[in-house]
Amino acid sequence: MGECLRRACPCLEALWQRIFSDKKPSPGGGVSGDSGGGGGRDSSSDGGGEVRPPTPAPPPKERQPEHSSIYTAVWPFEARHEDELSFQEGDLFSVISRNGDWWTARKIDKNGRVLDTGIVPNNYLARAESLRMQPWFFGTMNRFEAQSHLLAPGNEEGAFLIRRSEKDNVGYVLSVRSSSRVKHFKIHQTDEGNFHADHNHHFSSLINLVDHYSTNSLNNTGLLGSPCKRKKPNTPDLNHFTVDEWELPKEEFTLEEELGSGYFADVYRGHWKNHINVAIKIIKSDSELNHREFQREVQILKNLRHRHLISLFAVCTASAPYYIITELMEKGSLLNFLRSPEGQLQDTASLIDMGAQVADGMSYLEEQNSIHRDLAARNVLVGGDYICKVADFGLARVIKEPFYITEDKKIPYKWSAPEAISHGKFSNKSDVWSFGILLFEIITYGGVPYPAYSNQEVFHQVSKGYRMPAPAKCPDFFYQIMLKCWSSQPDDRPPFKSLRVQLDSSSYELE
Repeated sequence: MGECLRRACPCLEALWQRIFSDKKPSPGGGVSGDSGGGGGRDSSSDGGGEVRPPTPAPPPKERQPEHSSIYTAVWPFEARHEDELSFQEGDLFSVISRNGDWWTARKIDKNGRVLDTGIVPNNYLARAESLRMQPWFFGTMNRFEAQSHLLAPGNEEGAFLIRRSEKDNVGYVLSVRSSSRVKHFKIHQTDEGNFHADHNHHFSSLINLVDHYSTNSLNNTGLLGSPCKRKKPNTPDLNHFTVDEWELPKEEFTLEEELGSGYFADVYRGHWKNHINVAIKIIKSDSELNHREFQREVQILKNLRHRHLISLFAVCTASAPYYIITELMEKGSLLNFLRSPEGQLQDTASLIDMGAQVADGMSYLEEQNSIHRDLAARNVLVGGDYICKVADFGLARVIKEPFYITEDKKIPYKWSAPEAISHGKFSNKSDVWSFGILLFEIITYGGVPYPAYSNQEVFHQVSKGYRMPAPAKCPDFFYQIMLKCWSSQPDDRPPFKSLRVQLDSSSYELE
């Protein structure tokens, strides 16, 4: 194993020497120096015992236990709290404890000496001996994220990355920039553990596969060039402290331009401590809002973490109007994106994948027994890498405006299930109905549902059995999924988990 690690990470040779070369098998099969063994001591032991060649004096600082896993920083990080550590790309760490997205770790030098201790974001670190240490390995990523990375400035012809597909049955994928587009090659893995992107060449590792196609063309695509430039990830919280302490003063936030206005709130671009971009949702009225119930619901929402759900950072409720602070999604709502020139350029594969991403987020909510109540393209946000995230889940249940019971103009008739309109019965199955309408919005590039009917007419027509016809150029399987979502009986509608699998397996994914 040591030889494999040295080949993968030659820059850490001194550390590998310290970790591996001094360990000798003991007569009993253990490692010399283990507390339970009766054999001799490890050559790096501080105690007496056998006679040894002279060695340098031990360093004055604490040295790491040699069995600890070593991590390295993939990106630099600037501390935002006194308990956190600032670090640079390439710094080494030994993890003390893991607690969600924030870990307590010791920053160490290449000799294993401890330089500092504090809290760090775990998505900035990679196991030093892992595949993630390779500059071309990007972890789990869908093809649209890969395209966004590879087509970004700084990447030239032949730029490439290897990723693990979000789709359960795909595995590893090699994505390569070729002219102004990106090609995707599925990497097959045999039962013996070999890898191949074409049937004529098999490799014992992904590293060997990359080496081969750096000097040999793959399917007339040309040679692999430089690894794709990485984009720095966002942290899942403002800092580690706000994971549990999510009430923050308004004075820490700066409002910028308005991004949109909804039934409940206006949304602004903003900054936290002039440091992190955020979206600030300002609730229009809290006159009918139960403060205690709101706080309880926000705590539930804080614990809902998924890559296709918007991250709730904090709230400001010391005075009206209340603020809800979330991550900022640069491309705005899915509805506006689909109607924009950029959205109009998306092909059918992209549209289907967006539906699959929303189904993935809703599947997680379904598992958590949480109901959205207002699922629509206007409440899905799009990030810079075309990541779609469901937003505003749970808020309709908390903000006590007369949204679903009175004031007909505010009832989202065209998105609501019949039982939700007639009896106020909301469930995961009513969310599935709304998802079917969202699929209509996606495949029509932001089209208005039931274009021939007014809001008041929709409920009566749907109750009599009317369903929207298939939109132009809508794949048949996609329309059949929409019809299943619009089953009259809630129990006949498929669960989100099934919808996600169907959209994944039926997509036009080039992989």
